[in-house]
Amino acid sequence: MAREEGYTSKIYQGGVSTLEPNYGSKDFFTGYRATGGSLGLTTDPRTANIIKEASSKLSSGVKHMELALVSPEIFDSIPRQQFKEMKQLSKLVGSTVSVHGPVIDSSGIGREGFSEMNRESSERRIVETLNRSHEIDPNGNIVVTFHSAEGIQGSDWKVIGSPETREGKRIIAVNRETGRMIPIEEERKYYPEMVNEEGKKVDLSKGELYSPERSLRAHNATEWDNSVDQVIFNKERADEILKKHEYQIRHLLDESKNPKFNLNEMSPIQKEAYQNYRIMESYIQDVQSHARAFFNKAYKYGTEDQRKVLQEVAKKYAKNMDKEEDPLKKSNAMNELLITLKSSALAPEMNVPIEDFATEQSSKTFGNAAFEAYKKFGDKTPILSIENPPAGFALSSGEDLRTLVKESRKKFIERATSDPKNPVSKSEAEQLAEKFIGATWDVGHINMIRSKGHDEKTIIKESEKIAPFLKHVHLSDNFGFEHTELPMGMGNVPMKEIMQKLGQKGFEAKKVIEAGQWWQHFGEQGKFSALIPSLEGLGSPIYSEGVGPYWNQALGFQQGYMTGLEGNWLPNTNYETFGTGFSRLPQELGGSMQQGTGGRMGGGRE
Repeated sequence: MAREEGYTSKIYQGGVSTLEPNYGSKDFFTGYRATGGSLGLTTDPRTANIIKEASSKLSSGVKHMELALVSPEIFDSIPRQQFKEMKQLSKLVGSTVSVHGPVIDSSGIGREGFSEMNRESSERRIVETLNRSHEIDPNGNIVVTFHSAEGIQGSDWKVIGSPETREGKRIIAVNRETGRMIPIEEERKYYPEMVNEEGKKVDLSKGELYSPERSLRAHNATEWDNSVDQVIFNKERADEILKKHEYQIRHLLDESKNPKFNLNEMSPIQKEAYQNYRIMESYIQDVQSHARAFFNKAYKYGTEDQRKVLQEVAKKYAKNMDKEEDPLKKSNAMNELLITLKSSALAPEMNVPIEDFATEQSSKTFGNAAFEAYKKFGDKTPILSIENPPAGFALSSGEDLRTLVKESRKKFIERATSDPKNPVSKSEAEQLAEKFIGATWDVGHINMIRSKGHDEKTIIKESEKIAPFLKHVHLSDNFGFEHTELPMGMGNVPMKEIMQKLGQKGFEAKKVIEAGQWWQHFGEQGKFSALIPSLEGLGSPIYSEGVGPYWNQALGFQQGYMTGLEGNWLPNTNYETFGTGFSRLPQELGGSMQQGTGGRMGGGRE
């Protein structure tokens, strides 16, 4: 040991035996052991030549290969023959195959807002991906992964959890009708009458901190109130005309019932009354049109309780308007309808957090796509596995992914039980939905919530929520800020704790190594494969029986990347550097490198 400027540093690595099973646990071994047979590699997502890529990766000895077809353009550039050749290759080497489908937005939300046409286009793309993936494994249930959302900025939550308990720093709200997005941030506000939500007075000098959730509720109420007020204002214009010319209009309407009445023979007073009547009628028709539109919004986007109230309102309104020709009575009926709709109790939540809206739309896409595949392939249907995108995008938390999987299964069940040609029972549909729709958990993606101020405990808690729905695992390490993909053990992903929470399903699932950055900076130069450091970081058993020694003990056999030096530097270089026995000093303490070809261990000296 050498002491330098107040701290002690090791000259060499002695002191810890590589024979210890947990060797390297503080440096690179994650503490979680994964057998080599449970690990897989991905193809290079930049090439359509999947056969060449898969052959190269399978030659390293892995038993699972994931086709990284994340680019829609690259996916469409792969000839159908290559999928059939991939089937033959996997059978030849005894490997299994999964597919990472094109990374597309499944919710229909784009730069211009929401579009049902865009959502349906995404649904068709996913169906096509499932169909083509089935060619690789027509007799099994190949796992095909899709991101839950893509390119949609998510809300920033202080507390990640269920919608009832989580709090936000900033919410991205979406108008459910237009798809227009509105960022709403936490804000301190000052009003002359400072009263909080509980009705208590607040010190004006301190103001009151409005959470994004409270501001969103206020925004919804204000937007609805202002919209209805505009229609009420137009109706009041009609009422003014009616009241001012009521006598002439009523008289004209009475005369118009006479069969001999002729519009072309009206007196000047009658013509004026008729003109006012047409203006008023135009206002009434416009108000009626808007009232219907508002009723449609309130009913379409309202809660079940709100819909029950609206059903009673509709009955009363229809009764008042049925065969009613009196404009005054029509106006009164519409006035009653508008005042009812203006009530805050009936104001629908037109703007909702983007996570809620994306779940509503994406669940249709995934549920419908899975059912279309089931209709075609039956029990051999590919498994549609939904992956959490990098933290910061919508639907990236464990809670959001869990909700999306459950809602997608519901959509599948609805389609399966109501299929006109071959309906199934609800219990059978539930079993099918559970089999064919699940989740892919990317441990590197969830680790990125560190950049939002969350700690390791939240990462582990979010992983636990998705465990019951797990089908597949993606392995990549990072430091919580950038979407880097390193072999496990090179960043700060709490791998051991995450896998403990994923439980038996995590143990049984294929774990695919995604190490794009590692391959880019090291693999292309032919220096290292991501497989070796992954085996070391995951402490995989060297022998297939599953017992030691383990790859994290590789320092005792040869020098790997994780040991700190590149290449095989034992034994000669080691002995030349540190000397043999006590005969000579190490180079670091003033000794000199031995010259000549004779090694000290051989007994000869020069």
